Amino acid sequence: MNNKTALITGASSGIGKAFAEELAQRNYNLIIIARTTEALNNIKKDLENKHQISVKVITQDLTLPNACQDIYEQLKQENITIDLLINNAGFGDYGLFCDRPLDKQLKMIQLNISALVALTHLFLQDMKKRKGGDIINVGSIAGYQPLPYLSVYAASKAFVLSFSEALWAENKDFGINILALCPGPTESNFGEVAEFELNQNNGDISLAKAEDVVKDALDALSQKKSNNVTGGFVNQIIVNLPRFLPRELLLKAVEKQFKK
Repeated sequence: MNNKTALITGASSGIGKAFAEELAQRNYNLIIIARTTEALNNIKKDLENKHQISVKVITQDLTLPNACQDIYEQLKQENITIDLLINNAGFGDYGLFCDRPLDKQLKMIQLNISALVALTHLFLQDMKKRKGGDIINVGSIAGYQPLPYLSVYAASKAFVLSFSEALWAENKDFGINILALCPGPTESNFGEVAEFELNQNNGDISLAKAEDVVKDALDALSQKKSNNVTGGFVNQIIVNLPRFLPRELLLKAVEKQFKK
């Protein structure tokens, strides 16, 4: 029996790397995508040595025009079927929106939203023809409410949540499972790229292990859930607060919490 194949974007570190390691243990062949060839090749070597799987490395900047189409066409030419698509690549940026570089904000939208939409559309068509497949779109608990000083990031994750849940409803009768994964603060290089230190601004926040987030996500996917908020009871409170508090009151409190 042939192994299933998973495609993971942003696979060089953090949650993406943890997905690669966990799925390798579950005998998935892997397509791992990021901008850093050396990191991807190290992951490939490690996982192929440990497990009886194949790992294909694709070095690609998903913010570039036609990047997603090029990946799709390359895999089609090589007759590689994607059984599980994990749209994990993304980044944030901290600070007053008007003071932050516009180019970085637009690239964030391109990666967090446009690339995710493009890859989902391309591979979902094939899954529908086969009447089977799985997609995990990595959002964030930030997608449940606006976040001052992380405005574009939170808005992009709100898109991921809404988009993924809508597709879950559209495709559940076609044998396709689509999950919006919404982790809280997790061990990764998010803070470095976003120029945002969680502990500095928010007190003693404990970071979830990426491995735990991944296992929770795969359990939720197997249960055919539309979304999965990881990180325990505290994160459940955070994502449900907007349902019960006046929006302005909540925004004022969040602004104080995230302000330097």
